[in-house]
Amino acid sequence: MTQQTTIKLFDEKKVRIAWDEEQEKYYFAVVDIVQVLTDSADYQTARKYWKVLKGRLIKEGKETVTNCYQLKLPAADGKQRMTDVADLEQIFRLIQSIPSKKAEPVKRWLAEVGAQRVDQMIDPELTFQMAVEDY
Repeated sequence: MTQQTTIKLFDEKKVRIAWDEEQEKYYFAVVDIVQVLTDSADYQTARKYWKVLKGRLIKEGKETVTNCYQLKLPAADGKQRMTDVADLEQIFRLIQSIPSKKAEPVKRWLAEVGAQRVDQMIDPELTFQMAVEDY
């Protein structure tokens, strides 16, 4: 799998995103989305929330977790670590599983991220401009 990893901000919280060129899909770090939705103060709190929720979803037989993948993404210490990731469809299902006042703003943000990718595919120069901005 050929992937490009970026970090996008949502309410000043970092969300790690991987773009899979072969499948033409975004994969989002689940813990980062959980941190945003739960308004967790730190990564460890969000990780624990995800661990408990993941266990519940597995017991319920929810497809969200059974289709969850792991990719190597940059961690806070700069190392590449295996991280639970989900595509857009799975993230929307996850949002439904977490009671949050930020659900709608996150959905809009996800739509913006997707729209940016479509724009980049139409105009490749935007990809270069986005890379410069991210850097």
